Formats: sequence, C-alpha cells, structure tokens
Amino acid sequence: MLTKKKKLSRKEIKEDKLVSAYYKAYGYFEENRSRVLMFGGILIAIAALIYFYISNRIEDNRIAGTELSRVMQSYDQGAFLEAIEGKEGTNVVGLRKIVEDYGSTENGEYAKIYLANSYNFLGRNDEALKYYEDYSGSNKIFEATALAGQAGIYETKKDYQKAADLYLKASRVSDNNVLNPDYLLKAGINFMQAGNNDEAKDLFEKIKQDYNTSTAFREVDRYLAQVQ
Repeated sequence: MLTKKKKLSRKEIKEDKLVSAYYKAYGYFEENRSRVLMFGGILIAIAALIYFYISNRIEDNRIAGTELSRVMQSYDQGAFLEAIEGKEGTNVVGLRKIVEDYGSTENGEYAKIYLANSYNFLGRNDEALKYYEDYSGSNKIFEATALAGQAGIYETKKDYQKAADLYLKASRVSDNNVLNPDYLLKAGINFMQAGNNDEAKDLFEKIKQDYNTSTAFREVDRYLAQVQ
C-alpha cells in the first residue's frame, strides 16, 4: 500500500538547499583544489603589494613633509636659489630634490608650488611654468596658485587671452579662496588687454557686486571706466 508522501516544511526545504549547496561547493573545491589555492595565493600577493605600496606612500609623504619644513626657512627669507638647491653640508634638502624624490606624494606636490614660485621670483619663467603645470595635488588653494602662477607667466609673455583664461579658472577653483577677487581683477585686466572688453566689464562688475570689502574692489573703478 502506498503511503502519502510527506510534505516538506519551509525550514526543511531551506536546510536541504543549504546541504546541497555545501556539497556542491565542496565538490567544486575538491575538483579544482589547485586552481582555487593558486587563485587564493594570488589574492594574498596582491593584498600584500597594495599594503606595501600604501605603507611606502605614507612614509614617503612623511619624509617629504619633514624635508619641506626644513627648507621653508630659506624660502621665507627670500633665499630662493638656496631654497631650490638646499644647503650643502646640512640636512636641508632643496625643493628640486624633494620634488624629484617625492613629487607624487601630497607634500611633494606642495613642494612643486614652492619650487615654481622660487623659479618665478628669480625670473626663470620656463622652469617655473613647468612645475606650475605639473601640480596635481588635492589642495584647492595650491591648485589656484598653480593656475595663477601660469597666468602671470603668460602675462609677461603678452599672451593676454591665455593669462585671462587662467586667472579666471583660478578664481573658480574654490569659493572660499580670499584671493578670488584679485584673480578676477587680473583676469579682467588681461581680457581688456586682449581686446575683450565685454568679458572684462562683466568681471569688473562682479567684483563691484560680490567683493565690496576686497582690495580689488578699491581698484576696480579705474579699470571699469576704461571699458564703459
């Protein structure tokens, strides 16, 4: 006599599926043991390399910060050549060497700006431009400084349109940069020099409207009068 087939509960069905999944996974592992172990070894090796890379980056950034702090005294005193080359016979490494060794770290990126500024102060514009253009750090103030530094160099080359575009770009990097009205004023002056009076007028009026406590505000009227 046939007996009525017992209906499995949801719990029993779930447990049965788990058991089946376990045995399938176990069977796959047994059949592919060497490949699974090799893949696991590769993952461990990759993780180790990532850890090593990050640790080295952190250490390099720390060293770059230490060396940058040592050379800043020369920079702040206006000894720009010494800041670039360092002090022979001391532990003060020059900005150029810091950039060469640690330029991909955040502190190395900061060193690029000080190096570019140093070249700029010495009138070595092409070298300054190289490092301004090479800046790729995350600091927005330095990013704007790099753009404004490029703009100043193109201004000396009388490429006023390019200078204006770069000053304008510098003013838009961060809303919180206190130098934004100065960048806008310089952008406007260069647009004016390039013969683009409409663009210059818009920027001068923006300074009048948005930056009435700035130094640029006190200077803008005489330029505005020239483009009316």
